[in-house]
Amino acid sequence: MEANTMIAMVHKYVEAFEKQDMDIIREIYSQDALVEDPVGTDVHIGIDAVCAFYEGALQSGAKLALSGEPRCSGNAVAFPFQVQMPGIAIDIIDVFEFNAEGKVNSMKAYWSDGNMKSV
Repeated sequence: MEANTMIAMVHKYVEAFEKQDMDIIREIYSQDALVEDPVGTDVHIGIDAVCAFYEGALQSGAKLALSGEPRCSGNAVAFPFQVQMPGIAIDIIDVFEFNAEGKVNSMKAYWSDGNMKSV
């Protein structure tokens, strides 16, 4: 998969939060996608579970801002960003892995309490 295609998907992901648009989430994830956010917690398996997870995130009013350049390797892209919500900010690194159709089939978010701060 081309790096520019994977990076474009990262920007679509940020756009989904900006617009609170579940259609974008459904568009970028595969039917059998896995989401682990943060790593070490329960994994959301399949598009319905993934969308249920994101519905809560979008309804919280969370906004994303990239805090560095995405890095591509093989069929994956890692990208640093900050989630901004009323009164709190969280610094996160997400890793998307893509399937042969160019859909995200795995997302892992790397963050913990130490990455949260009051704003």
